[in-house]
Amino acid sequence: MKNKIKQLRKEKGLRQEDLAKKLSVTRQTIIAVENDKYNPTLELAMKMAKLLETTVEELFTLENNSA
Repeated sequence: MKNKIKQLRKEKGLRQEDLAKKLSVTRQTIIAVENDKYNPTLELAMKMAKLLETTVEELFTLENNSA
């Protein structure tokens, strides 16, 4: 799954640490999600989308849309 977290985070002027603190997760979690190494829970994905003022569908995209 690909995401636009890094792009939107930078547009909002937020550091990884800022985003992590607002979401009550570690900076390492943000790094892993941004680098497509970890797929967040639905709850975390929804919180990220709300904080970044977008939708989950806009924030995350499936690489293989065959499903």
